[in-house]
Amino acid sequence: MGHPSERDPAPEPHTEATGGRQVPAPRGDAAGAGPGDAPYEPRVRLYEEAESDGSVGGDAPGEPEGPPAGGDAPDGSGEPAEPDDVPYQPRVRQYEQQSIATVAAPATGAPTQALPTVPAAGAAPPGSGAPAAPSATGPSASGPSAAGPSAAATSAAAAAAAAEAAAAARTSSPLDPLVGDGAPSRAPKVALWAGIGVVVLAGAYAGAQWAFADTVPQGTTVADVEIGGLGVAEATSTLDQALAPRAAEPVAVAAGDASSTFDPADAGLALDSGATVDELTGFSLSPVRLWEHLVGGGELDPVVDVDTDRLAATIDGLQETLLVEPVDGTVSFDDGEPVATKAADGSQVVVDEAVDVVASGWLVSPGPYELPTEAVEPAITQDETDAALAQAEQVVSGPVKVSVGDQTAELPARALARATSFKVVDGALEPQFDGDRLVTAVVDRTSDLLTEPDDAHFEFSGGKPVVVGGDTGTTLKPKAVASAVGDAALGEERETDVELVDVDPDRSADALKDMGVKEVVSSFSTPITNDAIRTKNLERGAQLVTGTLVAPGETFSLLDTLSPIDTANGFYAAGVVSNGVHKDAVGGGLSQMATTTYNAGYFAGFDDAGHRPHSYWFSRYPAGREATIYVGVIDMKFTNDTPYGAVMQSWVSGGELHVAIWSTPYYDVKTSSSGKQNVVPKSTVHNTGAGCAGYPGGNDGFTITNYRQVFHDGEKVKDESFTWTYKPDNAVVCDDPEADRGTDRGRPDDKPEDGKPDDAGKPDEDTED
Repeated sequence: MGHPSERDPAPEPHTEATGGRQVPAPRGDAAGAGPGDAPYEPRVRLYEEAESDGSVGGDAPGEPEGPPAGGDAPDGSGEPAEPDDVPYQPRVRQYEQQSIATVAAPATGAPTQALPTVPAAGAAPPGSGAPAAPSATGPSASGPSAAGPSAAATSAAAAAAAAEAAAAARTSSPLDPLVGDGAPSRAPKVALWAGIGVVVLAGAYAGAQWAFADTVPQGTTVADVEIGGLGVAEATSTLDQALAPRAAEPVAVAAGDASSTFDPADAGLALDSGATVDELTGFSLSPVRLWEHLVGGGELDPVVDVDTDRLAATIDGLQETLLVEPVDGTVSFDDGEPVATKAADGSQVVVDEAVDVVASGWLVSPGPYELPTEAVEPAITQDETDAALAQAEQVVSGPVKVSVGDQTAELPARALARATSFKVVDGALEPQFDGDRLVTAVVDRTSDLLTEPDDAHFEFSGGKPVVVGGDTGTTLKPKAVASAVGDAALGEERETDVELVDVDPDRSADALKDMGVKEVVSSFSTPITNDAIRTKNLERGAQLVTGTLVAPGETFSLLDTLSPIDTANGFYAAGVVSNGVHKDAVGGGLSQMATTTYNAGYFAGFDDAGHRPHSYWFSRYPAGREATIYVGVIDMKFTNDTPYGAVMQSWVSGGELHVAIWSTPYYDVKTSSSGKQNVVPKSTVHNTGAGCAGYPGGNDGFTITNYRQVFHDGEKVKDESFTWTYKPDNAVVCDDPEADRGTDRGRPDDKPEDGKPDDAGKPDEDTED
């Protein structure tokens, strides 16, 4: 390492060197030596100078730094030392001095070998017989007077030896590879100062982060709301106030052309302003946070609390609204030509992906939010549609010949098209053939092919009901015709056979004979008037009623039996009372048929199924036990609640209208009446105007109750009552406007309780008697 290789012998054991250190040679120049004569001395660094006084490598305490100028030479000769005579002695640095120490020899054992001392210039090498340099021990070794001229050289040699020993002691240091030429590396100092710089910078960085911790970076916006530079509380409040109205607005969503809205709160969406601000504030070592504080923040998304289950359920509930229905392929016929509707996929919302779209876009971007969808395949695809279209084209490719009985009907393509349709059956588009239309097409192209069955019915012969008819007929079964013609239309032969089948009547003769229609169980008669037209209406009504069968459990309706009540059905216009006004109407007088038939059913014990008496009482009818009719409003009905059939018979003779009911006796009927009560005498009503018609007046008004008890096998099965109130039938006098017009008959407000006229076919009742 640039030092002499020979060293002084180590001091004797237990020999205590001065201060435990070797004394370096004096730093002063020899007396009289000029600049060019001085030996090389390396530059002393600042920290070396600072430690040279009173430390290892410097002069002993109390010693002068060197001999005074012009003093004796180190060798005591008084002559200045020549430069070549002084060996190179590098100055020992502080850290080198600190790493050298005197190790005390053990009290026993072999002596510890000390580092050899380097002899001064001119000294005899070891082994030459020259005396060794004296040890600088004790107080006498510290001053120049005790050392003599060779003391400085000896001290310098000792210092050099100490430095070399220190270097030897450090051979195991990790820094040894960095040391060269006897000088330590600068790396430890650089690392030290670099570490100090890092610590300082880290402290400054942490301090800056603490300084900005409670403030939102300048220029920061959340969902277009400016909160830069605000503290935590103020920023949170600002977001709440600005975004709360927006967070309460319905959320608009769309899927293709369909759209809908939903309430965000119900769907589990909520703004978390506190969490939003927390992400922008608080202490953080992130350099991004510091950079935002220094140069300004930007637009950020708010933190949103999302209940994914509720949001998914809400979106799933909109599926029906947002669903784009797929278009199934169809096949039909247009003017006999087959046409097809193309199949098209629909779409439905993909709920899981839609949840992410809404959750990420809410409050960030304006709606409606376009939800992701997936295709929904139609039930009838295009391939299935094309196959059905090919079948349709085959159906109308030509006529189909149908052989039935001894006749043949040729059905043209147009007739086949009208009877063919395509419907979805078990998920497939299948051709369907209308059997009824095909039967009609076959019958229209043949002559008298079918015979209608004749339902058995009752006719009166010799005054008694007899069963007639009940013959079977022939027909074609629509289902069989559809199957046969359909197969031919889809095939290549295009010919088929169908069979005629017998068809039974709805009511056979045997069925009617078993109904027990044997004798008259009830009858009733009412006197007719002298009005011949009115009598014709009653005769026509009697014809329609006669032979009517009321099977067990069935209900008889007089309006259904007589309808239509018009001239085409044999009725004539006769006098009626409508809203208190006397006039003619078609079917006038048929209310007498209602009264007579009602009483026949009444005494047969049948259930009353609906009737209404007249507003005014006519003395030819039993008080409170009569009925009127009005087309579409008032009917007279009764129900045959016996186990036997009932056949109606009616006729006009002897000045009376008769109605009889044929059946098997089942009920016994007893009736009674309360008599007339609360009688209101009739009066005279004065009227004027072109519509006035004089009327002599009828009967007084009164209230009456009729009672009926019905017995079967001696047991009472029905106990009924019916109460009715008649209006007084006032006379009408036509005179001047000042005449008393009264408040009753003849006034427009004189109406039945339901505001409708109440007689046969039209109004209230005929005017006779």
